[in-house]
Amino acid sequence: MSANSTSPSHEPLPAEDLPESPAEEIGHRSSHGSDGSRSGHSHFHSGPLDLDAGEARRVRIVLGVIVGALVLATVIGLFILWPGKSSLIGSRSFTAEGGSVGRATITSVDLSSCQSAVSALTEVNGVKQEDFAKGHVCARITQGEGKGLVMPVQLVGEPRKLAHTGDRLVVLYSPQAILSGSPYSFIDYQRQLPVGALTIVYLVLVVAVAGRKGVLSVLGLLVATGVLAFFMIPALLSGSHPLAVTLVGSMAMMLAAVYVAHGISIRTTTALLGTVAGIVLTVLLALWGTDAAHLTGDVDETARLLASRTRIDLQTLLTCGMVIAGLGVLNDVTITQASSVWELHAANPLLSRTRLFTGGMRIGRDHIASTVYTLAFAYAGTALPLILAAALMDRAVLDTMLSGEIAEEIVRTLISSIGLVLAIPATTAIAAALCRVTPVLDD
Repeated sequence: MSANSTSPSHEPLPAEDLPESPAEEIGHRSSHGSDGSRSGHSHFHSGPLDLDAGEARRVRIVLGVIVGALVLATVIGLFILWPGKSSLIGSRSFTAEGGSVGRATITSVDLSSCQSAVSALTEVNGVKQEDFAKGHVCARITQGEGKGLVMPVQLVGEPRKLAHTGDRLVVLYSPQAILSGSPYSFIDYQRQLPVGALTIVYLVLVVAVAGRKGVLSVLGLLVATGVLAFFMIPALLSGSHPLAVTLVGSMAMMLAAVYVAHGISIRTTTALLGTVAGIVLTVLLALWGTDAAHLTGDVDETARLLASRTRIDLQTLLTCGMVIAGLGVLNDVTITQASSVWELHAANPLLSRTRLFTGGMRIGRDHIASTVYTLAFAYAGTALPLILAAALMDRAVLDTMLSGEIAEEIVRTLISSIGLVLAIPATTAIAAALCRVTPVLDD
């Protein structure tokens, strides 16, 4: 078609006959009337040729109703399940009666800087100093009982190998231990400085690279973390049904994180709906998988301790963990997938919904390939000590892989991966259906 063509208007060209530059075609069509004649002006449209205001309005209304229903259900769930004062958080004492937690700084990894205290303690309990020295370091108490004193602190095992002069410790003071050894024993290392430094570096890089989007994503992360810390954990410990808490909490986290980080738009809502579809599929798969594989969740001392002190069903809790573990990656792929379809639409507004879907799925296949092994490697890294310990046993490889502890990680990986795989075509289909009723430059 030449610039001075007067041929009548026609339907959009088939995809294979589309011009190389959709922008030129759109600009060209806008300079003609509906009958092909010159309209007297020329401008570039920011949306698809078949954009209909009424259809766009109807889509926004439908999406508003859907999201409104999700928000309302989430708010009602939060209200019903809110733990209030019934949570068990902080209900168990961390120390024995008379004990207290303090802070200390290592002054020497041997007993050279606290000889007087060592002599007094070994005289009381009748232990030789050379035996006493094997499991102790000297440290200045900087906070808590005995502040300012340089005292021996019991420090054994792997933590002892990492100890250096100047390291800061969290210590437990037990006055009852004076007769049997040192009243101070190691709890953990103080890690505020390195963790704080890494956090600052992370925040600076996110803001520097992603700009305003980075700031909003961090805010979304903080809101989601607040939901986890102030609702989900207290509600689970208060005895609320774990699956109900997980579904409500997951929806609250996703609604907050997605809209805070990416803004309110049809594109963002598309990703949210894809995420919701993935969550529902993951829940159903997790319920079936844990039951069919007879996974109990009772595989370590931490789980048994939790079961002994609360009313939580460990199998249901395992199911919830599978859902929460996959939330971040699930939201990542749905956001990326929705954006991919929108970019395809922006590059060529004349593409049909079918072509948008097939083009989006070509990108989605790469997402599937990468996320599947990303989850597998993540879970393998988490369970590495367990896998190594199991490998020491003289046992058939298949039996080892299907033992309760390792089977949990395998089933977790498979369920999360299936949820991700199914969420990608769901998100792509929703995006292909919706992006053609929005302006190309819509964010």
